[in-house]
Amino acid sequence: MALIVQKYGGTSVGSIERIENVANKVMAFRERGDDVVVVLSAMSGETNRLIDLAKAIQNPPDPRELDMLVATGEQVTIALLAMALKKRGQDARSYTGGQVRILTDSAFNKARILEIDEGNIRRDLAAGRVVVVAGFQGVDEQGNITTLGRGGSDTTGVALAAALKADECQIYTDVDGVYTTDPRVVPEARRLDRITFEEMLEMASLGSKVLQIRSVEFAGKYNVPLRVLSSMQDGPGTLITYEDEGMEDALISGIAFNRDEAQITVQGVPDQPGVAYRILGPIGEANIEVDMIVQNTSADGSTTDFTFTVHRNDYDKALALLKKHAGAMGAREVKGDSKIVKLSLVGVGMRSHAGIASTMFEALAKEGINIRMISTSEIKISVVVDEKYLELGVRALHSAFKLDQAPAA
Repeated sequence: MALIVQKYGGTSVGSIERIENVANKVMAFRERGDDVVVVLSAMSGETNRLIDLAKAIQNPPDPRELDMLVATGEQVTIALLAMALKKRGQDARSYTGGQVRILTDSAFNKARILEIDEGNIRRDLAAGRVVVVAGFQGVDEQGNITTLGRGGSDTTGVALAAALKADECQIYTDVDGVYTTDPRVVPEARRLDRITFEEMLEMASLGSKVLQIRSVEFAGKYNVPLRVLSSMQDGPGTLITYEDEGMEDALISGIAFNRDEAQITVQGVPDQPGVAYRILGPIGEANIEVDMIVQNTSADGSTTDFTFTVHRNDYDKALALLKKHAGAMGAREVKGDSKIVKLSLVGVGMRSHAGIASTMFEALAKEGINIRMISTSEIKISVVVDEKYLELGVRALHSAFKLDQAPAA
């Protein structure tokens, strides 16, 4: 017997038929003796519909009133699932975030959880009930309804699992786990049985859309075992947990890629103290996030070329800004390229194995793919290449590191 927190996303509760399917899944866990807390999103598309209604009245909508409005989406699904469980003879009770008392700060539309009063939930579980909680929402000290931002239902699920000291937090999505890379690019991509919090954070930050970064951070902080599963088909999914001894046997866990990158180069800037600030200061003030950075000094040491990447949506703004400041910086030229992508190898095995970078570079060289930038961390190597080489590069790396093959037992 275990205590399981299950979170189901919008596609999993997108119709009456799918809500009935969720009820059947929950019943299977109850029948084997597990206590279950279920966290639900609104039906797929419902939050967007409510936001559109708000914008039709006031654009931009008042933040407090927008939270009051969009929080109603989850209220529908939690009540319907509780009814579906009662129809099956299983007592259940639904709660909004405020009724549980998921206490948050007052940052409307992007609130952060401060604490959770799990008393009501524990009493219901002790009475044999399934507890169904609205994801994505809470309440502040003044009693105002707040929401946690996009993907916030994942965070609700993990936070409840942490507060209840649950044995596992299961995130049900439209995929059956975390893969070595996107199967749409590499059909031979393999579902991972397990992956570390560190690796999942890197994968999520580098473009993998399986889990919201904030929920993975929360799970790692409070040591909540996370499992990614499909709500549409049965299977073991992928367990996200702390590193164990066997995990270092695998050199690489996965390949992430990001199509949303753009590159800017400021050429011929005088090589003096403060040059990086003179370039990136205006970028930061414009609220533009910088990713990779490379600086190359000329042979005589008098000038430097400064290259960095930004999100493609910020490319035109950043390029125009730096061209405007080029004279003040003493730059010879500012140029850019929005036709680039980032490919990244991720794996805790990098800590204890040499030669991974050389294998990566050799695999790309064999395919005639030129590397434009390189960035590394303890468990990640990222390169920037021309956009046209994205799929070829991912396939070449997947093959070079034999990610289609399960590690030896």
